[in-house]
Amino acid sequence: MLPYHQKHYLLASDFDQTLSFNDSGQILSDLIGVKGFHEKVAGLATSNLVQQGGELAYLIRHDPEFRGIRREHLEEAGRRVRLRKDIPALVRFLDQGLDEYRFSFFVISAAPQELIQAALAGVVAPEHIFGTEFDYDPQSGEVQSIRRVPAGYGKVAVVEELENRLGIRPDRTVYVGDGSSDVHVMLHVNNRDGFTIAVSENRLLARIAKSTVLSDNAFSVLIPLLEPIVGWHAAEIRAVFESYHLTLHEWEKARTDRVTLRDSPVIPSDAVA
Repeated sequence: MLPYHQKHYLLASDFDQTLSFNDSGQILSDLIGVKGFHEKVAGLATSNLVQQGGELAYLIRHDPEFRGIRREHLEEAGRRVRLRKDIPALVRFLDQGLDEYRFSFFVISAAPQELIQAALAGVVAPEHIFGTEFDYDPQSGEVQSIRRVPAGYGKVAVVEELENRLGIRPDRTVYVGDGSSDVHVMLHVNNRDGFTIAVSENRLLARIAKSTVLSDNAFSVLIPLLEPIVGWHAAEIRAVFESYHLTLHEWEKARTDRVTLRDSPVIPSDAVA
């Protein structure tokens, strides 16, 4: 049981291009020799057959070129994922918490669960990872069916499940994501007074997220966590980074206005009433 004064926060993060630099589907495609992965995803997006983010699960189950995928393929693809720097330091900090704050860290992604678990082995506990779950044929070992896909509103369901399990108020949920597939869950978190962090320059997400951090280092998400939520000043945040042997070499706060101007048609003066 938490001390009476301690505030408990849920920090949930996407995986692909949030904790990693790569798309899991592309890595898996390269592993099994399938070409044109992004074209296949684009085709599914155009047809609106699946929720955004759930394309890989659909391909694994229905695309002939992905037939034959087994658990060992997913695990090997996970070992090939290039992760952002200092994820272990981030997890260690969150596990330790602060005097008045405790953080529970979970990964919620539409990427295959076995793939994420292999990528984050020894860093994030398997029970703290929610990815796409498959059932496997007991004889061949191939993917037989899809049990669950945390994509779109599926991520919202996982967030609510964790809040209920941990007894965390919705306004103490923090979600970190990178792309359009995170829009539904970010809107949900924002609407219940939670906090959202974008880690990419996706324009749609930038309008929704309460904070944006651009860095190749996963530890950087602590800046919006410690500044507006915990209320620390820059010097205190820098000290935390230095205690993990990290130096905030560049920390640029900026607001960008993106403006497109076109020449207006010239209206003849005699046409003006």
